[in-house]
Amino acid sequence: MHVDIAGALAERAAPGVDRSSLERLDDRVADAHERIEAGRADGEFGYAALNLPETTDLDAIRSATDRIKEATKHPIETVLVAGIGGSALGAATLARAVETDADVETLDNVDPAATRELLDATELNRAALVCVSRSGTTVETLANAQIVRGAFDDAGVDWTDRTLVVTGESGPLHRLADAEGLPALGVPEGVPGRFGALSPVGLAPVALAGGDVEAILAGGESGAASLSGSLFECPAYAYGALSYALAQRGATVSAMMPYAEALEPFGEWFAQLWAESLGKDGVGQVPQRALGATDQHSQLQCYRDGPESTMVTTVRPKHRPTLSVPSPDDDDLDHLRGSELGELLDLECAATTASLTAAERPVLRVEIDAVDARGIGELCYEFEAACVLAGELFGVNAFDQPAVEWGKDATRAQLRGEQTDETRTIDERDARWID
Repeated sequence: MHVDIAGALAERAAPGVDRSSLERLDDRVADAHERIEAGRADGEFGYAALNLPETTDLDAIRSATDRIKEATKHPIETVLVAGIGGSALGAATLARAVETDADVETLDNVDPAATRELLDATELNRAALVCVSRSGTTVETLANAQIVRGAFDDAGVDWTDRTLVVTGESGPLHRLADAEGLPALGVPEGVPGRFGALSPVGLAPVALAGGDVEAILAGGESGAASLSGSLFECPAYAYGALSYALAQRGATVSAMMPYAEALEPFGEWFAQLWAESLGKDGVGQVPQRALGATDQHSQLQCYRDGPESTMVTTVRPKHRPTLSVPSPDDDDLDHLRGSELGELLDLECAATTASLTAAERPVLRVEIDAVDARGIGELCYEFEAACVLAGELFGVNAFDQPAVEWGKDATRAQLRGEQTDETRTIDERDARWID
């Protein structure tokens, strides 16, 4: 991964970071790097996530997914992932960027219309289910898994032949796997869900779909090898440090704008990673998802001419597939002659950067070699490292999520019909509807 920080410097952007401030910040980055490396060495909670390219057991993943493939009578064409948040976004991000034999579809919401539509469109005798929940009690995940199990039964398909569980060492999902003899993989200890893309959480669905998980981990290993104690030498730390510095100067919104449709789920993954890890104690950045060039024709208006509170990140691959544009008949479209879509998309990306720079708005440019297994593995790893570094600089625990847990507790309490502090605050008797 390569990061261009020129568009975030004070000589080009406001807010921006001057070079002397960067030098001082680099001393803090060096201290943070020492803390991160100590945490990795001790396998501390959260920091252990940055060890995943090395500690992930590919043999266990292959064994579990091969068992599913051997048990089904037909080749798997659809892998359904029941999970939410980090238990789904990592798999979706990897699967979209990697060539696979089967489609990977995530059930990461409990909208009945969407769930029914997906199941109606799926040949269930050619589908498999991966159910992901560390606790085994995640309401949305287990509800969707139960619905898929029921759909398998209704279709006359043995759900036990095609269900893989990824969970912790205890809980209802673990007990189900034991009782039914389901293949099961463990959620790694010390790794928060949103940092689990390079673990069985993200890799098992991709492996089941026939994707190159070895290359994904190789990309992650490349990212790990690039970590060093200076933001001037480490792309991940450059991104994390500049994000922190810009937030301190007023850029409290971070817009992620990849210029490749296969990276659209990466934007969603980034949004969870950044929001859930850094949005604490009144600090952090609000992530904004965009897609180039689509949102260049909408959201860019606000980034360039709206409140001075947004930093934009563009992400583009150096190498793309080619698709030539046929020569038009109209002379007014002569500029399209000899063009191809990849070139056009790169020009659009450059235009966004130029537009923001001309308006003195901060922009960081990220480049990867290609949108492929190795590229997405490296990209995910380096953004995880950037997030951990930013957490150190913000002075927050990047690995907990108290606000998310509050909402989970409130949902479970309501399902049980209990009155708790959480449910009282959302009691319908206090509502003030305007009709």
